[in-house]
Amino acid sequence: MRRTITSLSSLILSIILLIVGNAYLMTLLGLRLSMEDFDPGIIGWILAFYSIGFVAGTLYAGRIIEKVGHIRAFAVFAAVLAASTLIYPMAIDTWLWGFLRAIGGFVMAGLMIVMESWFSSKADNRNRASLFAIYQVIFFLSTAGGQVLIRVADPASFIPFSLATILVVLALTPLSMTRRTSPTITREDRLSLTRLYRKSPSGTLGALVAGLLISAFYAMGPVYADRIGLDLNQLSNFMAAAIVSAMILAWPIGRLCDHFDRYRVMLVSAAVAGACSLAAALVGNASMIALVFFVGLYMGISAAIYPIAVAITNDLMESHQITAASTALLLSYGLGSIIGPLLSALFMDVLGPQGLFVSNTLVLAALILFMLVGPQHRHPTVEQQEHYYPTMPEAALGVAELDPRNTEFEESTEIVEEGIGTDPMTSRSDP
Repeated sequence: MRRTITSLSSLILSIILLIVGNAYLMTLLGLRLSMEDFDPGIIGWILAFYSIGFVAGTLYAGRIIEKVGHIRAFAVFAAVLAASTLIYPMAIDTWLWGFLRAIGGFVMAGLMIVMESWFSSKADNRNRASLFAIYQVIFFLSTAGGQVLIRVADPASFIPFSLATILVVLALTPLSMTRRTSPTITREDRLSLTRLYRKSPSGTLGALVAGLLISAFYAMGPVYADRIGLDLNQLSNFMAAAIVSAMILAWPIGRLCDHFDRYRVMLVSAAVAGACSLAAALVGNASMIALVFFVGLYMGISAAIYPIAVAITNDLMESHQITAASTALLLSYGLGSIIGPLLSALFMDVLGPQGLFVSNTLVLAALILFMLVGPQHRHPTVEQQEHYYPTMPEAALGVAELDPRNTEFEESTEIVEEGIGTDPMTSRSDP
């Protein structure tokens, strides 16, 4: 295992740099728009374009990678992301920033597919559970690291945008110098959302709600923090604590999902998350400690709704359908992530900053109501449930096949060793 991690070190470094840079940029944009006194509704629309682009990227970026190869595609996607990041401070315009957000979402999806498919190519049936867990931890910590950087420079200047660009460009270096030949992108069977809903209504809606809640917080959380008067250090801690909480709570919630009925675990999780969201709306900036506590608990539990939805769905699927179901669940999550910033911005326009958490509370209440009175399907007993694996949806584009529940996993037969010094552009696998 240590040898595998060592061989993946350059790829892991690229992943860290890219995720830190992108997470930093996402928080920076929401904060900058709030500082420029944009209405929350306008901010929500601008930032929602990222999710629109990301969903489009999950559907079409793979075709670009197939045509030009992994390394060339990675270079193109990273160059476009870097260029778009530098354009933001040149002109603070609603339509321009919305367009740049859509472009950023599309190329970010492409970058994630390249890196995650490369990561998956190192897996075999002995180590893929460990690699799956390691990748999730890297993603969580890198996302939290992006929040910490927000305190480094004044968001009103061009310096933060330059820093985000530097991180994206540096992410090119380790991966571009690898000797490892490119993995093959395989076309997986598709499962429509309607078929998925008929098979697992709670799983499908749970994924959509998770996308709505998480995207609303990532997009409008910095706006909320700025509008209630938090300084840069407090805002950084506020955002980072929520993400770290999601990583910390993933393990105990996973234990509950393995020992109790997952349908009930999701139901209770939604109720607790809703209560914490409502508490955060009531606390506001009266107590920073209480606010961070309730928001951290709310986000930690909300982030678990998606992997619980995946587990509920996979328990109802044949083993060969797991990858297709995961792809459909990601689409449901993506649709929710488009709605999230728009809905929360609407409530913030009417109720003020606390509207962010009021809207989230109502969404969770709707999920609870659906699970209690909506269409029901027979679920397996606790003994029949597959083992639970926590996952972050943004970190699942190219690693669905790495899921240890996927019995259709095919091991790579590649024998090229990781190293530096061979021109990757001459590789037959990357024309």
